[in-house]
Amino acid sequence: MHSTLDTLDTPAAVIDVTRMQHNIDRMQQRMNALGVRFRPHVKTSKCTPVVRAQLAAGANGITVSTLKEAEYFFAEGVTDILYAVGMAAHRLPQALALRRRGCDLKLLTDSVDSADAIAEFGRANGEVFEVLIEIDTDGHRSGIQPEDPALLDVGHALHDRGMRLGGVLTHAGSSYELDTPEALSAMAEQERAGCVHAAERLRAAHLPCPVVSVGSTPTALSAARLDGVTEVRAGVYVLFDLVMSNVGVCTTDDIALSVLTTVIGHQTDKGWAIVDAGWMAMSRDRGTQKQKRDFAYGQVCTIDGTVLPGYVLSGANQEHGIVSREGVPDADIAGRFPVGTRLRILPNHACATGAQFPEYRALAAGGELALWERFHGW
Repeated sequence: MHSTLDTLDTPAAVIDVTRMQHNIDRMQQRMNALGVRFRPHVKTSKCTPVVRAQLAAGANGITVSTLKEAEYFFAEGVTDILYAVGMAAHRLPQALALRRRGCDLKLLTDSVDSADAIAEFGRANGEVFEVLIEIDTDGHRSGIQPEDPALLDVGHALHDRGMRLGGVLTHAGSSYELDTPEALSAMAEQERAGCVHAAERLRAAHLPCPVVSVGSTPTALSAARLDGVTEVRAGVYVLFDLVMSNVGVCTTDDIALSVLTTVIGHQTDKGWAIVDAGWMAMSRDRGTQKQKRDFAYGQVCTIDGTVLPGYVLSGANQEHGIVSREGVPDADIAGRFPVGTRLRILPNHACATGAQFPEYRALAAGGELALWERFHGW
């Protein structure tokens, strides 16, 4: 017997395939119109059917955040892979093994020490690693600022010692903190201009810089122009979440990931319905807490995905969640959500919620459910 949303064990991570495909097409069409390659970040889904849909839509290669992701998707037939986390020396043997098996794996660095380690290991093993230099265009996390003299030092540490200097890469992660079209557009231009400037400095120093890679979901969907950029990366766009809805680059109707849960009890005096999705299902990510609209642990929807305004997963223990109405407690919570009622909860952060599950249930337009495996680990 085939499972349906009415019979599936809960909690379960559900992907609305129609919404997912719409999100994929929207992003790919935008990148095509802007004239750049698109290299999706697969850390959001870590799921082969999702990645295949992205590639089928026109993506060129993938971005990963762990070498385990690289190994997994290489085994699935993807060869063009960018490992977009600063390279630690102890992982170089793993990277070498992937390249020796035919994976076109590209590495990332933002320091002379790391560049030296890559070059030394590469020369000792007769391997020419392709390496991009990470650029900090917004002070958000890691990378070298576009005007920093260290940029050229890193470039020479790689190029002069026989490695392939692949280009520059940046990620405007601070775009997640914005929520107006004007601010997002300005950040997208800051990201573009800073990364292009870094590329120009390398070229002026007679160093190669074929790739100029930028991206985050908010800036990818907000850039007015991408002159000088060769590729864009984005990840969470494929499923979206409440943080992205608050940022303003999607609506709740675009969010393709939800957690199916069952009402298992009530605290009627408090206006609570108790469900079987706690933080082990939703994750502890409270990313909307700092935004204009706090959804606590998630937005409550009916089983068919219709948002129930004002009802959120207001609290969470390990295996218990609390559904309640914001503001005045719902005195008829037990009548509204009887024991056994099935609800779907939209997540704050799709990457974090997806990571709680070993599999997704892919919901087709006709209601059919397929099982899509997801993998864990490093």
